[in-house]
Amino acid sequence: MMKTIKVNGLGDLYDAAGEILDSLEGRTIVALRGEMGAGKTTLIREICDRLGVADMVTSPTFAIINEYKDRGHRPVYHFDFYRINRIEEAFDFGYEEYFYSGNLCLVEWPEKIEQLMPAEGVMTVLIDVTGDDSRVLRID
Repeated sequence: MMKTIKVNGLGDLYDAAGEILDSLEGRTIVALRGEMGAGKTTLIREICDRLGVADMVTSPTFAIINEYKDRGHRPVYHFDFYRINRIEEAFDFGYEEYFYSGNLCLVEWPEKIEQLMPAEGVMTVLIDVTGDDSRVLRID
């Protein structure tokens, strides 16, 4: 069932991140979709803050993946597939080891590796830009 969250500024993101985590229901992959500058990395930063990640959360645009630890010392994986040009690049770093690990995977630009996304266990968050500081998040 689709859930809609209205975000009217950065101050609303922490609560939105909590709603996303509360909606996981056992899913371990969060696929964040939205145009360039929609706030995917910013939302991931808030999700990680909610999870107690102490590390600096930045987009892994060139590294493709960053690994953080949550407050329980469990891995949280942050992917940015924007620079992937060929699907083989995802195989090169062993994406399946992460996606099927049972640990939380936060994925920016999942459309670049659509055919590799698991059939189950994936939450999609669509970020629609509605103004300079406002967004509508659609969670499926």
